[in-house]
Amino acid sequence: MIKQPMISNFFKRYDIDRLDQRNDALIEKIAPYLHFVLRNYFRSTVRGVYRIPQGPGLFVGNHNAAMLTPDSFIFASEVCQMRGVHEVPYGLGHEVTISFPFVHQVIVPLGAVRASHENAHRLFQQQKKVIVYPGGDFDAMRPFRHRNKIIFGGRKGYIRLALRESVPIIPLVTAGAHSVYIIIDDMRWLAKLLRLDRIARLNVFPLTLSIPWGLTLGPLSLFIPYPTKISIEILDPVYFKHSGPEAAQDEIYVQECSQLVETTMQKALDRMVGEKNDL
Repeated sequence: MIKQPMISNFFKRYDIDRLDQRNDALIEKIAPYLHFVLRNYFRSTVRGVYRIPQGPGLFVGNHNAAMLTPDSFIFASEVCQMRGVHEVPYGLGHEVTISFPFVHQVIVPLGAVRASHENAHRLFQQQKKVIVYPGGDFDAMRPFRHRNKIIFGGRKGYIRLALRESVPIIPLVTAGAHSVYIIIDDMRWLAKLLRLDRIARLNVFPLTLSIPWGLTLGPLSLFIPYPTKISIEILDPVYFKHSGPEAAQDEIYVQECSQLVETTMQKALDRMVGEKNDL
């Protein structure tokens, strides 16, 4: 019999700016099962866990598969298994995404909070690690033809955050996760026409081919992912020569840092795709 508290918690609404709602005991409990299922279904590999530094840090990843984002769960379960739940990062999420019904009730207890520099600052103060996907909807819902490209859309807030907080950036690169379905086009023009950028902070409204829904228009939260092989690699942490509030306000320096991070990640993704093709 399902206990009443479990049912009520599934419909609970959380404050997405609170940092004390993550349930580490739950994460530790489900991590082995997620690890087993996802590893086998996606034939996934995670390399470079040993590169994760001690103390606070900002994981920066390429985003895949819209709200399903299977690579995030593969990565988190691997880190939990190898390094312990304390090293599993909190996720800075788009407020619309993490407030979506049912998605909200699942990912907030797993550590999702509203994406803001203030929330990140408070987590770093607690010596926690944080993960962010700078490309947001541009990256997560990019067309299938761009599946092997990192698209941050010119966003550099993550660089300013790392510089201001004097924490390293830990690049997290995933290959294959964007092939779990097919985004025919991101339909940016339609999103602009519908003014979704102002209404819901959405810059895309993708045309997608998926199982079992077939051809659909708009972001998908649930579908049956194709069992493509997913490879994940944690790269060496990036420590910037200059940091602090002054460095974060230097636009030329911020541009140089963002170019370094994006180039490093794209080179790694190109290599990983090549390795997959050689198999």
